[in-house]
Formats: sequence, structure tokens, C-alpha cells
Amino acid sequence: MIDTEKVMQALKAHEAEMIAIRHDIHMHPETSYEEFRTSQLVADKLTEWGIEFERGIAGTGLVAVIKGNRPGNRAVGLRADMDALNMVETNTFAHRSTIPNKMHGCGHDGHTAMMLHAARYLKNNPDFAGTVNCIFQPAEEGGAGGLKMIEEGLFERFPCDAVYSLHNKPGLPVGKFVTRNGPQLACADSWTITLHGTGGHGGAPEKSTDTTIALAQLILGIQTIISRNVPALETAVLSIGTVHGGMSFNVMPSEIVITGTTRCHKPEIRDLLEKRLTEISHAAAAMSGCTATVDYQRGYPPLINTRAETDKAILAAAAVSGMDNVDGDNPPINAADDFAYMLQVRPGCNVMLGQGDDPKWKNNHMPGYDFNDEIISIGAAYWVSIVDQELNTVD
Repeated sequence: MIDTEKVMQALKAHEAEMIAIRHDIHMHPETSYEEFRTSQLVADKLTEWGIEFERGIAGTGLVAVIKGNRPGNRAVGLRADMDALNMVETNTFAHRSTIPNKMHGCGHDGHTAMMLHAARYLKNNPDFAGTVNCIFQPAEEGGAGGLKMIEEGLFERFPCDAVYSLHNKPGLPVGKFVTRNGPQLACADSWTITLHGTGGHGGAPEKSTDTTIALAQLILGIQTIISRNVPALETAVLSIGTVHGGMSFNVMPSEIVITGTTRCHKPEIRDLLEKRLTEISHAAAAMSGCTATVDYQRGYPPLINTRAETDKAILAAAAVSGMDNVDGDNPPINAADDFAYMLQVRPGCNVMLGQGDDPKWKNNHMPGYDFNDEIISIGAAYWVSIVDQELNTVD
């Protein structure tokens, strides 16, 4: 087993440099598939430290390959996302975004810095048996960069017996880790329902088919899916985001468009949500002599951790922060992450690392959010600890 105290001492020696790198990335946010500067920065640092890597996977993605100094056939993948969000930053500190309407509002700048920090340590301390693949992934924020890397041969080119991911979590004390076996994050599906009628004069509704009545029935009807179709011990969310229809106060609209999202944690519940949403849409429309078209788009799948790898993640986190600071049975949440695609083809685990419960650490995707630099070395130590769990024995 690794000596965590020595690992942290070695990481702390380079912490100021890693904070500067994180601030530089934060100042120059790049959104999905446009992470050209960020990718170059990562490549430059890997080159400086003598770490082999390949570029151009899913456009701006990179994979750094670090081999241990002991023989071993096992390989582990460690994934960090690099992209920012399309949003306006309201922070006023020196490292705030310099790019209008773009911001690292989820902490991927910190995730990238953590991975670089760990990669340098592992290169300088390769006391493990096997191979570490550090996956710097583009386009997590809606671009499905993880899936694109897989489609471009990620695991054929860089075989991994298991894959791991780490995400910061505001509101959780610094250094506390949470994870769970099985479903941890939700799918993120979107849908558009269009109601079609004849429209007509508001003073003569009997001469028309009224999409507004169908809309009322639809909104009430689909809200029964969670309460009457999803088993009470399961979790799911169905929310309407937009409703658009009509142009004049005295004209019944011939078309109304409704959009929304569904979230759940199990594939079978996902199938149920799509089925019932479609059925109720057509039925509600038919009640008023209207018709409906339903466009259901499946986004990121549920993120489902595997048992053996979750156990290793818990032990790795405990080696860094102590078992009292690890919650291995944290409830699922309705956020989504495209690391889920990697877990569909390889066993693995996602963990969340607390970055502070002080109110100044705003929630992800808020304009006043910033990553807490205090956890950069903690996250890097976790990566080193995962490598120890996976590759600390000779095959």
C-alpha cells in the first residue's frame, strides 16, 4: 500500500504550479469540441514531464500513457473532463473568465489540473505493475465527448480493465468522498411534444379543435406518470421546460409545442417514462379531436457503478481522507455525466469529492461558482491511490 502522507508531501511541493495551471484554464474557458488551447496546454505539460500521449481522439481529446516499473498486464483508465459552459461568469477575482459568455462553471478546469498533477507524480513514482491511461476528455457538457472517444477506438487503442472518474461536489466538506454501488447519476433525456389542431376564432370554439384543452389534459396527465406508473421505491423526475403556442388573444392556436426533460437511474424506468409519455400525449390530444407528435431524445444514460470497482474506490478514498470521510452508500442524484458511456463498456466507478460547505463555494453551473484549489492535491492523491488499488500486485 502507498504511504499517503509521503504522496501528499510530494504533491504539495508542486501544488502552487498546479493552482496556476488551473487558474490559467479558468481564464480561458473553451466549450465542447473547442478545447484547443486547453488541449495544447495539457500536451505541453505532458511533454515537459516526459509523459507519452496521443492527441486527436474525439478532436481535442488526449490520452497519456504511464507504465509502471514492475511487470503487469493490467491497465486502468483515469478520466478527467476539460470543457467549460456557455454562461456568463459574475466572479470578480483575478482568474475570472476572459472569454465573453463562456465559463468554467462546473469545475472541469480543476479536474484537468488534478489529472495533470497525478500524471506527473505517477511518472516520477512508477511503483506499480501495469499501465495507467490518463484520459483527458472533451465535450462532457452535452457533447457526449466520452461516447465519441469510445466510437473512435478509445479502449481498443488504450485497453483498460477498469475506468474511474472524479467530480467535485460543492456543499460537501473539503476532503469528503461520496459514491455508491449501482446507479449513481441519472439519465438526461429531452422531449418535444407538438399538439396539432385546426385552430379557430376564440368566439366560436365549437367550430374548431382546441389545442389548449389538449395541452391542459396533457400537462395533468404526464404528471401522473411518476405517481402512478413508476414504482414507489424507484426514483424519477419529469419536468416541463417550455410551452409555446398562439399569437393573438382571440385566436385559438392550431399548434402548441411543449418541451421538457426526464431523469431516472435505471434503464427499465427510462423505457417506462418514454412509453407512457408517448401514450398519454396521443390520448390527451385525441380527447379534444387533436393529434400529437412526440420526439423523445435519449441523452446521457444513467451512470451505473460496478461493485468491485466501487469497493476499490472506497478503499482508495479512505487511504487519502480516512474511512470516516467516505460515504460509500450516498443516495443517487439527478445530475448526469457522460462517463456513463464508459461504464457501459468497462467496469468502473465515479466518485465525488467535497470542495467545501462554505456558502462561497456556489453550486455547479451557477455564475458565481469557482473550483476550490484546496482539493487539487487531494484529488490527485485519490488518483494515485486508485492506481495503487488496481495495480499494486504483479499479474
